Amino acid sequence: MSTNADCPDPDAQTLQTLVDELERLHERVTTLESELSRKDDRIDHLEADLEEAHTETKALEARLEDLEESQIPIEARLDAHEKKLNANKDRVGELQARELEKGAHLLEEHIDNGEIDVVDGRLERIQKDDGESYFRLPESDDPLERGGDVSLSYGDLLPLQQLAKMDEDMLRATTSALPSRLAAKLWKARTDPGVGDNPWRKGSASVREYVTAGDMKHWIRRQEKGISDDYAKKLVSRTIDALLDLSKSRLAVKKRTQRKNGLEYTERRVLLMDDVDIPGEMVGSRDT
Repeated sequence: MSTNADCPDPDAQTLQTLVDELERLHERVTTLESELSRKDDRIDHLEADLEEAHTETKALEARLEDLEESQIPIEARLDAHEKKLNANKDRVGELQARELEKGAHLLEEHIDNGEIDVVDGRLERIQKDDGESYFRLPESDDPLERGGDVSLSYGDLLPLQQLAKMDEDMLRATTSALPSRLAAKLWKARTDPGVGDNPWRKGSASVREYVTAGDMKHWIRRQEKGISDDYAKKLVSRTIDALLDLSKSRLAVKKRTQRKNGLEYTERRVLLMDDVDIPGEMVGSRDT
């Protein structure tokens, strides 16, 4: 037989459940209040930052207005200076053109070649004994004789020498013919120690320098990567023709028979003779 002590009181259980639920709700409310307080603090901080940003923006806007107002007179002054500079440049250009037409030789660094209005629009760049470059009207002599004698003008050069003075891009723009470009590079290799790859050899007797067809073939294959041996041989003949043409026949071609490894063969040589007049080089000298 059971007693009341063995059965739990339903009212007590209900009360305990309500107490537990109330404690959980209290803890939740406390947590939410803490989060709300932190968010309020964050909102206050952001509002303060926003207010500071508004203040800084207004200051920048005011500064911008001041700068825009001050820019107008600055631009006006710059325009005035530009007009004055252009007027002075025109005056200087006119004076330089008059001096050039009187025969003056003017330093290259002082001349804007594209802005000088002279007869026929032609100016010649020359170099003098002082090592400086000058502009003049073609073939005009300087009455003041500044800088010494004219050492060599571009117009005095052989076509081969003119091409040899060009860089790769200018050379390609000037001539599309590969043999002509190779001839120019070959000549430059002879006269410019900075090139390095020079197939020319010092001659003897009446020959100043020469290059053999065989050396030229190997040199061409080093210049034009990927070409075949047969094509290089064809380019040798075409390059020799270009050398003769562009040098105005200052160079000569002769065949020479010689023996190598017990075999006799004939090879062409391009010769620069001692007595040939090359602009800028001493006749009868093997020093270029």
